[in-house]
Amino acid sequence: MSRNIITSMGRTLKACISLFKIRVAENLQYRAAAIANASISIFWGFLQIAMFTVFFTLGDAKGTDMTLPQAISYTWLAQTMLGFIGRLDIDSDLREKITSGNVALDLCRPLDLYAHWYAKTIANRVGGSVWRAALTLLVALIIPATYRLSAPSSALGFLLFTASICSAILLCTAFAMFISAVRVGLTWGEGPTFMFSLLGSVLSGVYLPLQLWPDFMQQALLLQPFAGLMDIPFRLYLGLIAPHEGFFGIGLQIFWTAVFVLAGRILLKQRVTTLIVQGG
Repeated sequence: MSRNIITSMGRTLKACISLFKIRVAENLQYRAAAIANASISIFWGFLQIAMFTVFFTLGDAKGTDMTLPQAISYTWLAQTMLGFIGRLDIDSDLREKITSGNVALDLCRPLDLYAHWYAKTIANRVGGSVWRAALTLLVALIIPATYRLSAPSSALGFLLFTASICSAILLCTAFAMFISAVRVGLTWGEGPTFMFSLLGSVLSGVYLPLQLWPDFMQQALLLQPFAGLMDIPFRLYLGLIAPHEGFFGIGLQIFWTAVFVLAGRILLKQRVTTLIVQGG
């Protein structure tokens, strides 16, 4: 019995890895879309930098732990990584399958449905964002020094930042899968999924760094699941978290990833059990 389970898991893993490679290769071909998306990221980057410059120059920023150069670097990090860890909505391919009823085709595949969808989602996320991230990062490094992305605070901080970004991609995908599971079986619109996505985006720091929120909220903001998407990785890069505290932050990311994976699996299994496909 256990040998059959191990064999089945091995086949699923092999199939998901193959699917990941294929989807990434496909998405890397869309360079024109990447240039368009990078242009949007660069535009919003300069706009946010202008807003932060006004705030730190004319506003009351004495009570914040962040400086203007750190806010500028945070902005470029956010725009560079936006495609990887800033998209909290359902994958477009999965949304089409769910709304059209083609999800029934995936149910016929001899694969674990959750693992299949997870691999497809993370592949589209990574493959569709590489060129966008590269172009945005290039601009962030060659513009005048005043508006440029600064170097990481330390070598160890950069290593932890890299590990934290990988954890953030897994966490972001797990949350997107949870939203996908919520959407399966709903017949009255996208409202719940949009609300979940908006909440996650606000609490991740994509619109405003969490360090600029009120002091009495900082502890709760650090422990909530969405801090692991942008706040924790970027703090490690900027040196706002000591390296020894970075391991705790990465541990939080892994914990919340496991929570969303478990919740998504349970919910998806329940929804599929009661799913009714018209015409099927």
